[in-house]
Amino acid sequence: MSDTAQPSFNPPDSRPNARRDLSASAIAAGLVAVLVSFGGTAVLMVQAGHAAGLDAARIGSWIGSLSLVLGFGGAAYSLRTGLPIVMAWSTPGAALLVTALAGVPFPEAIGAFVLAAALTLACGLFGWIDPILRRIPGEVAAAMLAGVLLNFGMGVFTNISKQPALVLGMCAAYLVCRRWAPRYAVLVVMVVAVGMAAGLGLLQVDQLDWHLTEFVWTTPVFSMQAAISLGIPLFVVAMASQNLPGLAILQAAGYRPPASRLVAATGFLGLLAAPFGAHSVTLGAISAAICTGPEAHADPSKRYIAAATYGLGYFALSIVAGAVAVFFQALPAALLAALAGLALLGTIMGGMAAAMANPQRREAALITLLATASGFSFWGIGSAFWGLAAGLAAHTAFEYKRKLAVP
Repeated sequence: MSDTAQPSFNPPDSRPNARRDLSASAIAAGLVAVLVSFGGTAVLMVQAGHAAGLDAARIGSWIGSLSLVLGFGGAAYSLRTGLPIVMAWSTPGAALLVTALAGVPFPEAIGAFVLAAALTLACGLFGWIDPILRRIPGEVAAAMLAGVLLNFGMGVFTNISKQPALVLGMCAAYLVCRRWAPRYAVLVVMVVAVGMAAGLGLLQVDQLDWHLTEFVWTTPVFSMQAAISLGIPLFVVAMASQNLPGLAILQAAGYRPPASRLVAATGFLGLLAAPFGAHSVTLGAISAAICTGPEAHADPSKRYIAAATYGLGYFALSIVAGAVAVFFQALPAALLAALAGLALLGTIMGGMAAAMANPQRREAALITLLATASGFSFWGIGSAFWGLAAGLAAHTAFEYKRKLAVP
């Protein structure tokens, strides 16, 4: 990472003191990350489960097992190291399964999930991730971060026409709190949003059926067809669309995580959870941006509390995962979109500032930002990866040109 990006942060030698570092802003950031990530993507697994003909118990086991392992793994790692490590399920992978899972026997799908997790574990154990990460310039990583989040920031304004009273009320609460109590702005906005949604009659909770998650074991069955149609695509999409961008987001925020070790941990957790329906455990991207941004805490060394809160929140959600997924469907989409955008404003601003700080690398950073923000996908891989690839290609070309120009 270059000197123009945010300063690097290394975790303290001693064990972090969570009781000392606890703060309302970090807890609020973690809760917002849970609200945004779970509320926005859990429905994909419900849809994929319905397409595959799964019953409510297996769908609940799928979501619950993922929530359990990623919540426990992220919280434990964050509290032990002092790094804000956020784990998530593969959202592009879940979207892929909405269509790809239909017609595939579920035991064979489980075998494909096991294969994808094993490939991820192998990448981490053989140390293939750290060399890749070291070759990403800080400006390009920061530009990718800003590009990923740009549409979330614009979502605040595009959703005003859908729910004007709700979204404008959230914006007013944000501005007031940023003026007089900036550390608690996101927490206040979240409370105001839920209160206003309830007052406006936008919460549809009358059909909720609260019940505990039943973890259902499915013995994996391995087949070449499922491996090719599900296992390998899940591995590629998760690695390209979430693990590498997630690591780049941590790098852009100034952290130096043990990349290969983290990826290996996600693969191991995925192996444990796969027989219960979990399709992929990855590093978080959007949720990580919320937990590592300045809104979580002014001191980078205390932002791990946000990641730990996120992990503990998912751990709690795993108990009633299926019912909670239905609850989040009852929240207005405009609420989730506006809350995510307001929570990420500071991170977007920091990413853009770091991306454009070095004039010699500004053009490569701009290419990265535009390609990432475009939202296009190719071969089933999202724009975060392709934006990173475009930025690295531009950076390589411009650096080569500058070297030729030096006498």
